[in-house]
Amino acid sequence: MVRNLFLWVGVIGTLLSGCTMAPEYSRPDPPVPGGWPSGPAYTETQAAPGAAAPAEIPWRSFFLDERLQQIIDTALNNNRDLRVAALNVERARALYGVQRAELLPAVNGSFIASGQRVPIDLSGVGKAITAEQYSVDLGISSWEIDFFGRIRSLKDRALEQYLATAQAQRSVQILLVAEVANAYLVVASNRERLRVAQATLDSQMAALQLIRRHYEVGVVSELDLREAQTQVDAARVDLALYTHRVAQAENALNLLAGTSVPDTLLPADLASVRPLRDIFPRMSSEVLLQRPDILQAENLLRAAYANIGAARAAFFPRISLSTAVGTASDELSGLFTSGSGSWSYAPQIVLPIFDLRIWSALQVSKVEREIALAQYEKAIQAAFREVADALAERGTLGDQLAAQQSLVDSSAETYRLYQIRYAGGVDSYLGVLYAQRVLYTAQQGLVSVRLATLANQVRLYAVLGGGADGAETQEGA
Repeated sequence: MVRNLFLWVGVIGTLLSGCTMAPEYSRPDPPVPGGWPSGPAYTETQAAPGAAAPAEIPWRSFFLDERLQQIIDTALNNNRDLRVAALNVERARALYGVQRAELLPAVNGSFIASGQRVPIDLSGVGKAITAEQYSVDLGISSWEIDFFGRIRSLKDRALEQYLATAQAQRSVQILLVAEVANAYLVVASNRERLRVAQATLDSQMAALQLIRRHYEVGVVSELDLREAQTQVDAARVDLALYTHRVAQAENALNLLAGTSVPDTLLPADLASVRPLRDIFPRMSSEVLLQRPDILQAENLLRAAYANIGAARAAFFPRISLSTAVGTASDELSGLFTSGSGSWSYAPQIVLPIFDLRIWSALQVSKVEREIALAQYEKAIQAAFREVADALAERGTLGDQLAAQQSLVDSSAETYRLYQIRYAGGVDSYLGVLYAQRVLYTAQQGLVSVRLATLANQVRLYAVLGGGADGAETQEGA
């Protein structure tokens, strides 16, 4: 009968444990405009109806270059930052399991053997007594029946913290994919810059040899010779600089990939990189609410709500139960004989009467909720600015690229005309050198703008939540 009573109390306690005193959660309104900014810097920023959101586009469908795909895949398998993030998720999952297990009783088995000799003076029977006792029990020790939802609230908090950690892992992956792509593009741009510097040096070396021969026969002055030598030396400086930058860019890519990237996977220049998939944000800025970092902040806000429930439940009685069922005997051989059964139960109710700590704990939990709310809103505002900045850059890069290409074309033609005039004796070699410097600067500027254009596509894809595999991690309560 006692065991039936215990089971009945346990069932009631388990059913009541579904109730909590946590305040009802409702998602706060985003503290940003509903649409994206508009103005001269923002052009063609809206997606076509029915187009997939960037967060729904797998990174393999965005980065179409097969070599880059291989490097990203290698980084996802080898990068230590991503590995640490994955281990943090496993740790948070295990902690959630520990907290969830608090709802259920822990059943333990025990075997006790004791002996005691009572002297004549204390035995009361005129002789010394030796008493022995053996017992085997199966029972529950101090199981808190969660009538007021304290443990349930702590379990919900652990769940939200686990989900937040999972979202943090997705954020790390997005960042890693974007960084690998940017590093790959930097390698391509630096190699192209190095090639332009090498071509310029070769051209200037050839010109220097020609001018030196002309100087030796008295056709040109020493000033022309020194000017040509100066340009060669400057080109050699740039060649060494870009050789250094190429090596640094490759080292950065190797670090992100977690291993040495084979040279066969490295691009020769930006032209050899396959174009990226073009993307546009949707009309509403609510798409930001699906970014992993914002989902992480929202999970932490939910955890703060659950923590308030645990703090409120601390004002109410804690009901715990200890019970055991087993067998006992004064002889080891009699443990499992008829009539040796034993049982015990000890319910306990603890009611806080005067404890100022629980009032302070409740106040702390409410302040923590306000902090989590402010951090959630700040994450949304930061995300909105990142997207707005990327859109502003995107809206002007097309004009920059067209203007820079025109500058390169006109500079190349100017350089050609100066060469003709110098060869015809109409102009001095100073004009040729000036035109060559302008052309070289324009060529390097074109590489910079092309790199910025590709990097902007990568950045826009990342800030809109693209680059994470799989759907949002979910775990049943």
